[in-house]
Amino acid sequence: MLQIARTRVRVPFGKLVRLTWRSLQAAAPVVVVVIPFAYAVTGVHNDVLLAGGCGLAVGVGLDLRMRERIGRSAGAVVGAVAGMAAALLAGLVPGNGVMWIVPPLVALAVGLVDGLGTTRLGGYRDAAAQALTMSALIGAGLLPALGVGGLLSCFLVTPPTALIAGAFAARRAGRRLPRPPVLLTLGSLAVLAYAIDGVMHEGLRGGRPRADALLDAAVSVPLAMVAIPVGVFLTARAAGVWLLPRLRIYRQLAEYLRVMWIPIGSFAVGYLAIIVVFAGFAGMLARFSPGAFAGADDAGIGEWIAFAFFRALAQDYPGIVPVSPAAWLLVGVQVILAVGWALVVFAAVMSSIQPRLERIARQALRSTGN
Repeated sequence: MLQIARTRVRVPFGKLVRLTWRSLQAAAPVVVVVIPFAYAVTGVHNDVLLAGGCGLAVGVGLDLRMRERIGRSAGAVVGAVAGMAAALLAGLVPGNGVMWIVPPLVALAVGLVDGLGTTRLGGYRDAAAQALTMSALIGAGLLPALGVGGLLSCFLVTPPTALIAGAFAARRAGRRLPRPPVLLTLGSLAVLAYAIDGVMHEGLRGGRPRADALLDAAVSVPLAMVAIPVGVFLTARAAGVWLLPRLRIYRQLAEYLRVMWIPIGSFAVGYLAIIVVFAGFAGMLARFSPGAFAGADDAGIGEWIAFAFFRALAQDYPGIVPVSPAAWLLVGVQVILAVGWALVVFAAVMSSIQPRLERIARQALRSTGN
């Protein structure tokens, strides 16, 4: 009885650990790409938070949802693209106007996942489910930066986005454009009317005449919620179709990397050992023979490692220059060893793993039927 209870506890915990590890693997590349890009676009921390949250939510959510269908790279790609697009929109739109940020983001995500083949949209029902999923993910990512308003805005754009995606999905399949569902059409019209009313009242509060405010709302709302999302959806879907075969290549590369990881790592350890050892030799020579290196009076171990690293690449290191014959001899010996290690040992490593690489290539050819 105790053993059964223990088994019941272990299974959910193991699954939770796997999901957590998988989420971290999907989140890491998104963070590395999106956060620096966002800070390069804007110095506003809230905009960076908006971009990072959007990218993480989309990347992790899609990765957990897609599982292994087209590889883990698709979730990271869609998340990174969504995060960078959010950074650009947040940097361009003053005051984080959700009407100009949310509809393009949702259309972008839906178009990418459709083009990548994670969910082939067959009609309005599939489009509505996909738009709702992406709205939920993007809304969750916008919560830290925009609060509940960002989440609600994402759900509000679900009907018009689903209407756009469903219409173009039917055209791609070569079918005659079916009549859109009544509820989806009414929901889209209600969202547009609500947005027009909100923009018009905002213009009135700003002191604009009623006619001008109404005209501005009647032009800006369809542009922001229909015209731009249509262009973004079609562009993103075309980009996804183009990317799909290129992303599948990474699944084959992963097999090669598993074989090469340990030998290449061993080569890197030896190369770094040469750098560290000769950094110590150079520092010791500078201690016992003052003047052997110019500019090395206050050099610490970090500077000596940097000096040895550049010299291993046969490059000059600014700030420390060998002067005495002993210093030049030391540098010459390091260069010879580093170049020899790179040529001889790397060639030996590649020769040792060549049979396994060829076996992987043969298996890939058999799996593709070539």
